[in-house]
Amino acid sequence: MAEYEDRMVDPSFWNDSDKAQEVINEANQLKSVYNTFNKLSEMQEDLEVMYELVKEEAESDFEEELNEKIEEYKQVLSEYELTMLLSEPHDKNNAILEIHPGAGGTESQDWGSILLRMYMRWADDKGFAVETLDYQAGDEAGIKSVTLLIKGLNAYGYLRSERGVHRLVRISPFDSAGRRHTSFCSIDVMPEIAADNNEIEVDPDDLRIDTYRASGAGGQHINKTSSAIRITHIPTGIVVQSQSQRSQFQNRDTAMGMLKAKLFQRQEEEREKELAAIRGEQKEIGWGSQIRSYVFHPYSMVKDHRTNYETGNTQAVVDGDLDGFIDAYLKMNIDSKE
Repeated sequence: MAEYEDRMVDPSFWNDSDKAQEVINEANQLKSVYNTFNKLSEMQEDLEVMYELVKEEAESDFEEELNEKIEEYKQVLSEYELTMLLSEPHDKNNAILEIHPGAGGTESQDWGSILLRMYMRWADDKGFAVETLDYQAGDEAGIKSVTLLIKGLNAYGYLRSERGVHRLVRISPFDSAGRRHTSFCSIDVMPEIAADNNEIEVDPDDLRIDTYRASGAGGQHINKTSSAIRITHIPTGIVVQSQSQRSQFQNRDTAMGMLKAKLFQRQEEEREKELAAIRGEQKEIGWGSQIRSYVFHPYSMVKDHRTNYETGNTQAVVDGDLDGFIDAYLKMNIDSKE
């Protein structure tokens, strides 16, 4: 922290605004860890003093207050522990989250819109900003696909637990016979990587770049010029597109960053497969893996199939309460690495 503060008072600090912002973000992250640790230490000392008072008096008025303080302490400790579990190089980055409904038409597209709301509520609760990079509305209801940029410290570290296939079982609101339906959506999560990032190399000869008119809301300028960009990476077949910005150049930078994020994710998948082979695990890594089931009927339960963490409060989960699942996933990863 002291080193960063020295750099921030240097007269040349703001010569490169992007680098300066990186230093400020890093300094704020360290301050948050440092201050929370000290807060926990002070809370523990206060609890120990209060506990001694309660022990001395059997029917102490402090007992109820002690229990309340313990619950508050446990909450702060749990959040601190969750932050400490984020140890991967890109965990602190913003996150790009994509939602792709599976086969099943309106059913799956509606399930996609429920997941979209769930992640937006989760991001809002965390104080993160959400930017829609691409949005394709469903034919009758829901969505065909959505790409979100979720901005906030450790956004990718938290959300990487969500990558995979999410399964919904419910009585369909679109079925007049009231039958039970099963729907699937794929969630993909990548760290935001800048278009000019040199860690991921992309050969310009490997790219096909198309322009087209943006669709949906955005005003005259967006809808009447070919500002939207689609980039195809020919060797891998990866396709990314951006239409949220007014300028073709801005959309190109956004799409290029998304492509680099997908290429990074591809590298991570290969690394995970190698690690799984070394550990002797027989599991599929990637798109085909069903990670979580949301059952609304005939009973209420959301269960993660990787960690076995489950809850009967399905409404809270679809309202954005995902921390229990995220915590269990991060702890499972730490265990497997050890």
